[in-house]
Amino acid sequence: MSIRTPLCDLLGIDYPILSVGFGEGARAELVSAVSNAGGFGVLGASDDEPDFIRAETERTRTLTDRPFGFNLIIAAQDDWAKEKGYHEGFPAYARAMIAAAGGSAIAAVFFWGDPAPYVKPAHEAGVKVLIQVGSVEEAEAAAEAGVDAVIAQGVEAGGHVRGTTSIWELLPATVARVAPLPVLASGEIRDGAGLARALRRGAAGVSLGTRFVASDEANIHIDFKRHVVAATATDTVYTPDLYDVWWPGAPHRTLRNKTYEEWEAAGRPPSGSRPGEGEPIGRYHLSSGRVVEWPRYAVGMANSDFEGNIEYAPLWAGESCSVVNDI
Repeated sequence: MSIRTPLCDLLGIDYPILSVGFGEGARAELVSAVSNAGGFGVLGASDDEPDFIRAETERTRTLTDRPFGFNLIIAAQDDWAKEKGYHEGFPAYARAMIAAAGGSAIAAVFFWGDPAPYVKPAHEAGVKVLIQVGSVEEAEAAAEAGVDAVIAQGVEAGGHVRGTTSIWELLPATVARVAPLPVLASGEIRDGAGLARALRRGAAGVSLGTRFVASDEANIHIDFKRHVVAATATDTVYTPDLYDVWWPGAPHRTLRNKTYEEWEAAGRPPSGSRPGEGEPIGRYHLSSGRVVEWPRYAVGMANSDFEGNIEYAPLWAGESCSVVNDI
């Protein structure tokens, strides 16, 4: 079976494999390594400023001459964008990010929201648009909006989870409804066998997060990586609202840790009455250089600069951790 698909032609890559742009964990070193290996590296860009992304995409370009992209999360960004001076909210911020990254990156990978307002400005800047979706209906709406590809995310995925069904159900259903638009699979793509299984079910490629978290090039705390290596699928838990500070209402899959165990032992109380709520678990370094206190139950990626107890940080990981046996 050939692993060259229409996605390879769309993005100019050798292998139909994307790395997830998991926030500050996915910087130039990881993105360039994936692209240099023939895949498509994706820079984590959400919550960053356009000047930083311009510099980071330019730095990535010094490390690779291969195609790469950047990630933007649409959900719950309007208030944040307005606070930063983007008076139209997230659409204005997204346009600024596309303009900043478009000179180096060739694709924007959106998540958790309607991509329609961003397709035209991206295409005008020479940037292709991909969107990760969790349902066939969401994929159809994205196709009608003119995106260049969709990523179907199954409930097995790590991090914030849009999907509610298994990727092996969602993938073929999505392919059937939006063909010939390329569809990628995300969630439980464990290894080469998982890639082959996805291709047999009509996928044009795969998007992998957990495997790349446990890589030397990922800007992730070493203890986080070690937890992923030691874990199996049964060590992951799907919860609708455990880590809801800074992003309420977004289900997610993480590894069991002290935050989860103490919350479960307390009877899974709701937000506002959970053990240690409001207490800082450590300090979080932002791309701007600012260091902020990281409260328990807050979303975020424990990067290599994290200062605190990793057992209380959200350890995003999907069921594919079962076959991640080394860094």
